[in-house]
Amino acid sequence: MEHKHTDKATAAGLLVAMGIIYGDIGTSPLYVMQSIIGSAPINETTVLGGLSCIFWTLTLQTTLKYVILILRADNRGEGGIFALFALVRRHAKWLTVPAIIGGATLLADGIITPPVSVASAVEGLRMIKPDIETVPIVLAIITVLFMFQVLGTKMVGRAFGPIMLIWFSMLGFLGIVWIAKDWSILRAFSPHYAVQLLTNPYNGESGFWTLGAVFLCTTGAEALYSDLGHCGRGNIRVSWVFVKICLILQYFGQGAWLIHQNGSLLNGRKPIFELMPEWFLLWGIVIATAAAIIASQALISGSFTLVSEAIRLNFWPKVRLNYPSDQKGQLYVPSVNIFLWLGCMGVVLWFRESANMEAAYGLAITLTMLMTTALMAYYLHVKKFDMWWIVAFIVVYVSIEGSFLVANLRKFVHGGYVSLIIATAIIALMIIWYRAFIIKMRLTEYVKLVDYIEPLKDLSQDMSIPKYATHLVFMSNAARTSEIESKIIYSIFQKRPKRADIYWFVHVDTLDDPYTMEYKVDIIEPDDVIKVTFRLGFRVEQKINLYFRKVVEELVKNGEVDITSRYESLNRQNVIGDFRFVVLEKFLSYDNQLSMFESLIMKAYFFIKDFTPSEDKWFGLDTSAVKVEKVPLVIRPAENIRLKRID
Repeated sequence: MEHKHTDKATAAGLLVAMGIIYGDIGTSPLYVMQSIIGSAPINETTVLGGLSCIFWTLTLQTTLKYVILILRADNRGEGGIFALFALVRRHAKWLTVPAIIGGATLLADGIITPPVSVASAVEGLRMIKPDIETVPIVLAIITVLFMFQVLGTKMVGRAFGPIMLIWFSMLGFLGIVWIAKDWSILRAFSPHYAVQLLTNPYNGESGFWTLGAVFLCTTGAEALYSDLGHCGRGNIRVSWVFVKICLILQYFGQGAWLIHQNGSLLNGRKPIFELMPEWFLLWGIVIATAAAIIASQALISGSFTLVSEAIRLNFWPKVRLNYPSDQKGQLYVPSVNIFLWLGCMGVVLWFRESANMEAAYGLAITLTMLMTTALMAYYLHVKKFDMWWIVAFIVVYVSIEGSFLVANLRKFVHGGYVSLIIATAIIALMIIWYRAFIIKMRLTEYVKLVDYIEPLKDLSQDMSIPKYATHLVFMSNAARTSEIESKIIYSIFQKRPKRADIYWFVHVDTLDDPYTMEYKVDIIEPDDVIKVTFRLGFRVEQKINLYFRKVVEELVKNGEVDITSRYESLNRQNVIGDFRFVVLEKFLSYDNQLSMFESLIMKAYFFIKDFTPSEDKWFGLDTSAVKVEKVPLVIRPAENIRLKRID
C-alpha cells in the first residue's frame, strides 16, 4: 500500500514537489554557463560543448541514476543516503564508511548552496545599478532566512510550489524566445560536441577540466532522493519531466545568446539576466532571488532531516530537536541552524562574489554521489539483481562521477578546501560518536532480570528504607526482555537503596523504518516489575514521557496494573501514585587502561557530550520528575596493580 501511495502523482503533490526539491538544481542556470565560459573569450566550441555536457549530465546522472534507478530504493517511502544505508547496513559493516562520508560531505557542501544561489540572484541588480554593494544584501537575506527557521515553514511552504512554477515557466519561456533566434543551437544535443570539448585544448589547457563547471548543473540531484518521503516517487518523476524541459530550454537559450557574443568576454555578465528584456529585468531578479531563497530553505530543511537521521543511527550527538508544526517530517534543529548560518555567513564574507563561490562549489558533493553509488550497488546485490547489471551500474557511474571528482579537485586551491575542511570535521565527529557507541555497547554488562525479582520484591516491602517513589522508572539500553544493565541493579540496591512499589524498565528501540510507533509490555512480576519496549522509527520524535503515560493509561484500562498510591491515606482517596524517572548518565572512569585510539575516541566523545543536552531532555522526560544519576564507564579496568602492605 505504501509503495502504491508513493507511486501516485497528484496535481497538489506535483506543486509541492516543485517547491521542495528542485531549489538547488533549479537555480543552477544562474551560474553554470557563466562558470563554463569563465574569463576566456566566448567561442562556439565551448558553448556547444558545454550545452552538450549539461544535457547528457542531466540525462545520465540526474534522470537515469536518481529519478529512474535510485528512487526505487525507498525505505518505506523515505529516501536519502542514510535511509539507503539503513536498508543495507545489516549485511556488511564496511557500509558505515560510505554512509558517514556521504552524509558528512552532503552536509558540508550544503553550506555553499545558500550563498552561491542568493549571491548569483542578487548580483543581477548590478545590471540596473552597477556600483551596488551586494554583500550586505546577501548577508541580510541569509540571516532572515535562518531566523525564520524557528517558526517552521508550513505557511510559507504553501507558496513555494507556485513560486517555483513561475520560476521554471520563466526559464522555459525565455529559453524558447532565444532558441527561436538561432535554431542551430539545437546541434548541442549531439554528444559529439561534448566529446570535442573534453578532448581538445580549451583556454590553453585540456577541455576535460570544464567538467568541474558542468557538474554544477546536477548538484541538486541528491535532493531528489533525500526528499522522497516528502513528495513521493510518482510526483518526483512526473514533475522532473517538466523541470528538465524548462532547464534544457533555458540552458540552450543562454547558449544562443552566448554564440551571438562570439569572441567577447563576459566580464561579470550573467547570461540568464541577459536573456531578459529590460522592462522585465527587475521582476526577473526578484523571481530569481525568491527561487534562490527557496533553494536555500530546501537545503536547510534537508540538513535538519539528515542530522535527525544521523542521531538515530548513532552518527551524531543527541542534540535538541524541535517540531515547529504538525506537518509530517518537518523539524528544526537549533544547533545545526546556528552551524549552517555561521558557515554561510563565513562563505559570503570570505568569497564575496558568486563567481568565487562557484570555484569552491561541487567538490564535496561528488564524494556524496560516489558514496550513494557504492550503497546503491550493494542494495542491488541484496535485492539479488543480476551481477552483470550491478557491474555495469558501478562501471558507468564510477566513471562519470570519478571524472567529475578529478575535474573538481582543481577547485581545492580555489576554495574547495573550505567544504572539504568542514566535511573532514563532520566525518571526524561522526566517527568519534559511532566508535564510542560501539565501545560502550560492547562493554556494557547485562544481568538476568529474573535473578533480581525476589530481591526487588523484598526491597519494595522493606519499611525500614524510606520510599523513593511509588513508581520508579528506569531508562534501559537492554533490548532483551530477560536482561537489565548491571548499573541499574547497582543503582537500585547499592548506590542508594531505592524502594518503590512498582519498578518499570523502559527501553527505546530505534528501527530502520522511518515512522514506526509501536510498544510492547512484559509484566515480569504483577504489580512489582514491568518492562516496556518502545519501537520507534528513526524519524519519530522521542517523547517518552508522553508515550509512557499513554501506555500506563492502556494498562490501567485493561486492568493489567494498579497505579493507585500505596500510601493508606491516599489509597482510600484513589490518588494516583507518583512516577519518578531515573536516567543513568555515564562518565569516563579514571579506573581505566585504554589503548591510545580508544583513549582519544572516548575523551573526544565525553568532551563533545559536555556541550549536548542531557539524556533526560533527549528522551523528552518531564524534568520535575527525573533523576539524572552519574555512573562510571569502566572500559578496561586497570590490571597488575602492585600494592605492598607494610607494618
